[in-house]
Amino acid sequence: MSRSLALFAIGLVFGGGAGFVIAAGNGVTFDGHDHSDPSQHGGSAEAAAHDHSTAVNLPAGEDAPGLQIDVIKDPMAGWNLHVMPQNFRFSPENASRTDIPGEGHAHIYVNGTKLGRLYSNWYHLTNLPKGEVEIEVSLNANSHSPLMVDNVPVAVSTTIQVD
Repeated sequence: MSRSLALFAIGLVFGGGAGFVIAAGNGVTFDGHDHSDPSQHGGSAEAAAHDHSTAVNLPAGEDAPGLQIDVIKDPMAGWNLHVMPQNFRFSPENASRTDIPGEGHAHIYVNGTKLGRLYSNWYHLTNLPKGEVEIEVSLNANSHSPLMVDNVPVAVSTTIQVD
């Protein structure tokens, strides 16, 4: 049994090393990829539509989208995030489809890290880190592009103290 384990370990070491040498010899790197390059997502239309690099910029005015949030401590556990958009409709049925002015979804960030998408006005936050925690919400078009009004992102943040 110990001889089989030793041969297995030797195989892993030499096999892994050979794999890295072959990869390096063929120009393969391990530095991630460019999210704005659809060819790195299979080149599909869905991947191209999921390009976050192009913002949807709308003019300011009475019909421009706006956003407010409130974070309320839940009496049982966690926190309740209340998202209150103005001139904007959550449209999960059109996610990853053509942009329609005034509709889409929101993205939630905790301390700068994206938590996920939001398709309604409420979200329950759990397992937040202790201390000061920044909660940010941004509005996004159906294509996942950030919404902007006069080149300013439609996003708000607040900081809470988690004990």
